[in-house]
Amino acid sequence: MGELAPVRPDEQAPEYRWLLPAALRDEADGPPGPRSTRDWLIDILCFVCSLGWTLLVTADLLDPHPEMVPQWSSTPTWLILGDLAIGVVFSVSLWWRRRWPVHLAAGVLVFGTVSVTIAIAALVILFSVGVHRRFAVTAVVTVAGLATNAAFCVIRPENDTPVLESLFWSIAILLIVQLWAMIVRARRQLVVSLRDRADRAEAEQQLRVAQARALERTRIAREMHDVLAHRISLLSLHAGALEIRPDAAPAEVASAAGVIRASAHQALQDLREVIGVLREPAGDAPPERPQPTLHELPALADESRAAGVKIRLDVQVDEPQEVPAGTGRTAYRIVQEGLTNARKHAPGTAVRVAVGGAAGKGITIDIRNPAPVGRPVPAALPGAGTGLIGLAERATLAGGRLTHGRSADGDFVLAAWLPWPA
Repeated sequence: MGELAPVRPDEQAPEYRWLLPAALRDEADGPPGPRSTRDWLIDILCFVCSLGWTLLVTADLLDPHPEMVPQWSSTPTWLILGDLAIGVVFSVSLWWRRRWPVHLAAGVLVFGTVSVTIAIAALVILFSVGVHRRFAVTAVVTVAGLATNAAFCVIRPENDTPVLESLFWSIAILLIVQLWAMIVRARRQLVVSLRDRADRAEAEQQLRVAQARALERTRIAREMHDVLAHRISLLSLHAGALEIRPDAAPAEVASAAGVIRASAHQALQDLREVIGVLREPAGDAPPERPQPTLHELPALADESRAAGVKIRLDVQVDEPQEVPAGTGRTAYRIVQEGLTNARKHAPGTAVRVAVGGAAGKGITIDIRNPAPVGRPVPAALPGAGTGLIGLAERATLAGGRLTHGRSADGDFVLAAWLPWPA
């Protein structure tokens, strides 16, 4: 199955995308994206309210009705018509309040000192500044708005209303609008933060899944190498013996062919078991194939002896039945890989294998063989070059250590220590 890419909240259900404001689809201080259905509805409502207020105030100033709107004294006709033009212009400008809120706010602060019709548009624009711009910009605009309100109350005072009272209510309304805008901005930023956190969490989960798959593949590759390299090297030795002695007696040929058949059957069986691991879901449980332990070391040595390898095996382990399964399996794989490497790179030499240990002291493994005599013989079987690397990783994961190389007397030594808690 392919990897699932993180899905944004607005992509999970596109039919509900119109519910998301622009601030949830774009950076709060960046340019807005295309209007959603929700944005269109809000913009239409703001435009209608602002234009309606403009027309209502203009009509009242031309034909006063005290019961409808506040009255301003001695308003000349040219100022009423100019105020109408200002109100219409800023009502139309509300369509661009998300893109240029600060620019529109600057115009509001200038014309707001004398204009009555600009009131609703001014509140909407100042609200947009608080929603779409950071606190420092909002604070500067708010302070300038307070000064504009104070100037308006002095220049165009209401009839029968003290200047201080008018100033108090205008300041209160402006502060309420700005506080509301900052609350909306904080909530939208929180939603954006939660959405980004959810996206990162899903991306991290996918990364963990990919890493788990890579580790599982590495483990299976190591298992196949350990199991099949041993079997196939035995097949190569028996086949090489038949090639060297083509005139052998029929009984010897039949015996060698029988060993080859048995080894091939066992190799196929091991391959089937390892492939079975691939079909099982990855998890924390160990692989389901039969896992060898220290008890199988004599059988492993007998297989190599049957192939003509000279092996001296010395196992000195106190209470081997008490060895942890993981430690015993790792020890077996180390010995198996050591014998396989000896058959590949030092054919005809004697291999000495010493395994010892006790609870609380750990398991020690020492595999050594002398260098082959004469000219170097190319390995009969190609190697991946990762066997010893895989063994070192096994030992490290088990909490132990593994070293290999030439000793002072020229022998190749593979030594390992594995922990065995008391």
